[in-house]
Amino acid sequence: MKVIIIDDESAMHLIMTRMLGKLPDLEVAGCFSDTASASRFIAQHEVHIAFVDISMPQESGMQFAERMAMNHPDLYIIFVTSHKDYALDAFELSALDYIVKPVSLERIEKAVTRAKAVHQFNRTSVVEPAANSVQIYTLGGLEVRTSAGSVRWISRKSSELFGFLLLHRRRIVTRARIIHEVFADTSTKNAETYLNTSIYQLRKALDPHGLKSIIQSDADGYGMNLDKATIDHLEFEDRLKKLEVIEAANLPFALDTEKMYVGDLFGEKGFGWALHEVERLSVLYNAFVKKVGNALLEQTKVEKAILLLNKLFHRNELDEETVMLLLRAYAAKKDRISFTKLYRGYTKALRLDLGIAPSKELEELYERLRSSFRIG
Repeated sequence: MKVIIIDDESAMHLIMTRMLGKLPDLEVAGCFSDTASASRFIAQHEVHIAFVDISMPQESGMQFAERMAMNHPDLYIIFVTSHKDYALDAFELSALDYIVKPVSLERIEKAVTRAKAVHQFNRTSVVEPAANSVQIYTLGGLEVRTSAGSVRWISRKSSELFGFLLLHRRRIVTRARIIHEVFADTSTKNAETYLNTSIYQLRKALDPHGLKSIIQSDADGYGMNLDKATIDHLEFEDRLKKLEVIEAANLPFALDTEKMYVGDLFGEKGFGWALHEVERLSVLYNAFVKKVGNALLEQTKVEKAILLLNKLFHRNELDEETVMLLLRAYAAKKDRISFTKLYRGYTKALRLDLGIAPSKELEELYERLRSSFRIG
């Protein structure tokens, strides 16, 4: 994937280039201090992702993103900014991600991982959807992609309405319930009008992709018919059913499945009505990763186990089962420093955050594994 960096601070060029250089399959094609020179470069070269600062001279990052959406719809924007206040506006422009400075390698990697999954890039080419196919990405964000490109949402509420109807596909949801769930922050007097406007905007956004008719309605409410679409979180769940037992034969398939989960359902959009489903899928993912981590340890693939389990640990640093698996992994690697640091950090966090001590099971595991260092 070819990446450019647009920031008026030259120090950020160096910081971002170094971080991106640590990630596989990426090429930093250029660094620019203004959007005009970046635009000229994009017009003449293949670029997949632009990391863009919002506060820029002459033309802001927001204005640049809006212009790119019209002229280069396949360029995906990841905002890197010191300002938290622009997040909603950024996602209305269909930004792929929004990172607040100071940046970290972990946060950059998360954004790049999502980009790879959403656009299905591999090392040699871009895999485009087949004609008439519909691919919907809900893990880590919300994107609808067809052979015509990505759907460009006209407003934040129209994309939210799409997500709501997607989770309730194949049935009509009453207007009253949609207003209660999706437009709860709107006065009752204006909610009906706001719903009508959002339905119009949603159909208008879907029309260029031949999808206008998937939004169905009757006198009572609205629904969505998407029988032929590929939806990533449904595919993820289907794969989990095939991976009840993880062993050497299906371990590559399990690792490939884990990569699908590039973020929680709808990412950082924070739809209140989706919280139950977000949590359900998160629980499934967490349990699955523990199974994969355990299988990797059994196959003595210790380095891969550590990388995967650390990813899970950063999601919830107080999860004891994840800590126990990581302790086993560090012991297998004979990494005494990481082993000790993890246990001490975890027990300290338990005392400070929850006011409790580690379980007897964890203490016994720690002592047993610690003795293996002395034996070794």
